[in-house]
Amino acid sequence: MNSIDRDTVMCLSLAARPGNHGNKFHNFLHDELGLNYVYKSFTSSDIGATIGGIRSLGIRGAGVSMPYKESCMPFLDTIDPSAAAIDSVNTIVNEDGVLTGYNTDYLAVRAMLAEHRVPSGADFALLGAGGMGKAVLAALVDSGFTNGVVVSPRNLGRGERLAARYGVSAVPELGGRRPRLLINATPVGMAGGPEADQLAFNREIVEAADTVLDVVYLPPDTPLVKLARELGRQVLSGDEVMMRQAKEQFTMYTGVVPTAGQIERAEAFAAS
Repeated sequence: MNSIDRDTVMCLSLAARPGNHGNKFHNFLHDELGLNYVYKSFTSSDIGATIGGIRSLGIRGAGVSMPYKESCMPFLDTIDPSAAAIDSVNTIVNEDGVLTGYNTDYLAVRAMLAEHRVPSGADFALLGAGGMGKAVLAALVDSGFTNGVVVSPRNLGRGERLAARYGVSAVPELGGRRPRLLINATPVGMAGGPEADQLAFNREIVEAADTVLDVVYLPPDTPLVKLARELGRQVLSGDEVMMRQAKEQFTMYTGVVPTAGQIERAEAFAAS
């Protein structure tokens, strides 16, 4: 690894439960490309103070995860259209003290839907109405998916507001619905959380689906992903979302576009 000195450029990530995936992914590429950068994950007890620290300390960039994707926005100077369209930021770039918020989750999910050839005529159920849920729903609708519901069991009002924005409906639970495309955009199944061992959707609902997308990347094999694979369903996993959006972030921070091979090696290292 490159040694750290006074000229080392600092980047970081913010999450309620920081993982090690981003640290390994970005720092592998820094070393591979000979860049004097370092990347470190953090959590925050005061998001406003943390954003102020990014500005005052000259931190070059920050990846933003749940639950800071919306709460960080009032403290930024500029919101890029990719984030303004869904009121959610997952990437902050610092240009000489001016902080701009972007959203690369949207781009990653839309590319995945196209490359995995998920049929836009499939009806869908999106669990979660937070920052990631917004990015996923926007990507779905902009990709031609119009027949679906937002499932928001804990805050139906929030789910209804999100659904109305994109012309779909919201429900507290699926009941008898059996959508062909299931998406989990909540922390259910995330390592270290209170619901780490839980399924985002009941087994019978997964059995009726064709495709499952779980945005949780820690661990890559969440209970939902494991079940879907056991049942032979098409799986779009959170580590793929992470890899795609991390590539976009890396380029924003460094100005360097890694090759496909470099990304694959960085992802393999991060997953090891």
